[in-house]
Amino acid sequence: MSLFSRLFSFLGKDLAMDLGTANSLLYTQNEGIVLNEPSVVAMDNVTGAVLAVGKEAKEYLGRTPQRITAIRPMKDGVIADFEVTKKMISYFIEKTIKGMRFVKPSIVICVPTGITQVEKRAVIEAAITAGTREVRLVEEPMAAAIGADLPIHEPKGNMVLDIGGGTSEVAVITMSSIAYAESVRVAGDEMNEAVQRFFQDEFKLLIGENTAERVKMRIGTAYPPAQPMTMEVSGRDIVSGTPKSIEVGDAQVRAALNDPVQAIVLAVKKALERTPPELAADIGETGLLLAGGGSLLKGLDRLIAEATNLKVRIDEDPLTTVVRGTGRTLSDRAFFERVYIN
Repeated sequence: MSLFSRLFSFLGKDLAMDLGTANSLLYTQNEGIVLNEPSVVAMDNVTGAVLAVGKEAKEYLGRTPQRITAIRPMKDGVIADFEVTKKMISYFIEKTIKGMRFVKPSIVICVPTGITQVEKRAVIEAAITAGTREVRLVEEPMAAAIGADLPIHEPKGNMVLDIGGGTSEVAVITMSSIAYAESVRVAGDEMNEAVQRFFQDEFKLLIGENTAERVKMRIGTAYPPAQPMTMEVSGRDIVSGTPKSIEVGDAQVRAALNDPVQAIVLAVKKALERTPPELAADIGETGLLLAGGGSLLKGLDRLIAEATNLKVRIDEDPLTTVVRGTGRTLSDRAFFERVYIN
């Protein structure tokens, strides 16, 4: 490590980033998680100016006049709009390092396992043009395993399922490498869309993305709960065009979520079927770790446990598991060298 690199590390401004479809998180070695905001940018369509980023911009979703567009520049875990992503990363980095713009930080960014070379280059280029001096990449399930303190360096199978906003990634990890990975572009966003479709088809009610997410978080379940839950949901009646409210129960929302949930369960089963026998035997003992915001869907751990006969546990703070693991690699680059991808 060069003198300058050591100085920047000492200043604690080398960064780790979970550049997510739904949320972006930044971590510094000295301070831990310093930023956790939605991956949303509000733009002026006429001037191209950025009006808001993160939490404030998310409130714009579904509420903007024609002149303003609220954009989610990440889709399925990768960059869908390069220019807007570059502006978003730049805003987040500047907000994090504040008055130290003369210090260009190096950054480690986690990416999906199924990412292409073109998509990797887009992430690296966006980070470099946003003001970083060096970019390293690590796969999300590997970062989740490190964040959850799994013994990734040992010759023993560990299984991780990371359910983000755009992708669900299941991976079998051993000796600092991914032995097998299954990535499906079905996750939290797909669940929100399934809830929106359900209200549209079942009740002829149009609801926004933020409302669908609230329904999922409050009464969404993958497994029948001990006590039934209900919620009043407001939107616009498709037929009359007027505001309308209805009450729905957890069973209805569970039915709406069934397809994306089953796609995630199938990915886990597929990964188990293709895992070498010795590693599969290890996983039978160690179980499956759930990480990512999607793992907070009520009853999902129980559903997966019944479908796979595995012990399933949710990380203590699944929303930050990936960025904590990515950040941990900053502390000893040589020790974690094998987990970085080209």
